[in-house]
Amino acid sequence: MADGVAEAIGLRVRPGVTWINVEGLEDTTLVEELGNHFRIDPLLLEDLLHVGQRPKVELRDDYVFLVLRMFTPAGGSEEVRYEQVSMVLGGDFLLTFQEGQEGDAFDAVRRRLREGRGIIRGRGADYLMYALVDTIVDNYFLVLAGLSDRLEEVEDHILESAQTPAMVSALHRLRRENIMLRKAVWPVREMIATLLRGDSPLVHESTLPYLRDVQDHAMEVVETVETLRDLTQSLMEVHLSLVSNRMNEVIKVLTIISTIFVPLTFIVGIYGMNFHYMPELALPWAYPAVWVLMAFVTLALLTFLRRRGWL
Repeated sequence: MADGVAEAIGLRVRPGVTWINVEGLEDTTLVEELGNHFRIDPLLLEDLLHVGQRPKVELRDDYVFLVLRMFTPAGGSEEVRYEQVSMVLGGDFLLTFQEGQEGDAFDAVRRRLREGRGIIRGRGADYLMYALVDTIVDNYFLVLAGLSDRLEEVEDHILESAQTPAMVSALHRLRRENIMLRKAVWPVREMIATLLRGDSPLVHESTLPYLRDVQDHAMEVVETVETLRDLTQSLMEVHLSLVSNRMNEVIKVLTIISTIFVPLTFIVGIYGMNFHYMPELALPWAYPAVWVLMAFVTLALLTFLRRRGWL
């Protein structure tokens, strides 16, 4: 790692922009070496080493510091994975620090740089920063598309009344992921707006139109997140409504059964007392008469319930 840092720092003697990307934040010595060489405030180094920071931008005299969250689309029913990405923009350099080491969305930018496609090589470090931020924001659309597909699957299960515990758990997981996305995307608008104000000389005027395009994409992402949030909330309400309706149906059936059997239990209870002076007990037709009475009471209750629309 140290040799790689020395080699990357040595490239600064050449004209052009130096981009150093650090994957993984376990090696704090490496981060400190970069910070010392590029004269980065120790407080900012502490921020980029402590993951879970809120997306933000800080404008300093010699550099611009950004913190974002980069999401990776999940496969199948897996949860969306995310990591913190920090950027330090200088006059002729760009430092990026990624929390994870399992690939990222920057491969497309690297490929364009290696192949010499586009205008990245002919622009400054601020344009490279824009390209990376734009890649992160565009990747949000892929994550939202996967989230939307999973919501549609859950919606189909709910409408088919196939509400298994796994489906309910998936719905709550989707709701949690949507909240996580919303927290990550909303501050991006403020970050871009801060850069567009032109308070930093490191962000050139020629890059501002591209940043406005990123701001438009961020607004679209926010609107999509809000739409999915409303859909998730609606599915939660539909789920609770269907559960309540099913519970009401069960209670209705149990109530009808109880209503029918309560008078029958009353009649049987009377003749189960076995008092000696109950004249009907000695009559030969008493037993079938009680059966006829109970059948009549049952039919009368069923007729009453049907006429009232309760059955």
